[in-house]
Amino acid sequence: MRTWTAQTTVNGRPEDVLAMLTDPEAVGRWAPIDFDVEDLDGPRLETGSRARVVGRLAGQRVGFDVDVHAAGPDRFELTARGPIGLDVAYELEAVADGSRVVASIGVRDGSGFTGRLIARATDALLAGGALNHAVSRIAREVELVTA
Repeated sequence: MRTWTAQTTVNGRPEDVLAMLTDPEAVGRWAPIDFDVEDLDGPRLETGSRARVVGRLAGQRVGFDVDVHAAGPDRFELTARGPIGLDVAYELEAVADGSRVVASIGVRDGSGFTGRLIARATDALLAGGALNHAVSRIAREVELVTA
């Protein structure tokens, strides 16, 4: 498994960042990979919730079953199972000028040709800075909402 990380400081409180991370309508605006939340067993992503997300990777329509493991004041963590596996975590920490956000995405290879292709495409997107752009977009979204 390869793991990618990025971090930023957000001009907002950790709870403002968590609200952005757990809002299913906001996720599509900042996520490193374009997707839509199709099925969610509640109004927000919260500890214990499950969702189905669908998007495009490597020119393929792909779906993932998402399990949220933690959605609290200092951490948002989930796994996504589909043609590849993704382990996603956002650590949140209050700092003097807002919140420090450290994001990580672990990419687990899928099986078969399609799974390997999607894993490589995902790694390429993340290596190209997609996660860095995502945490920057999170910061902008939070700053717009809290301004």
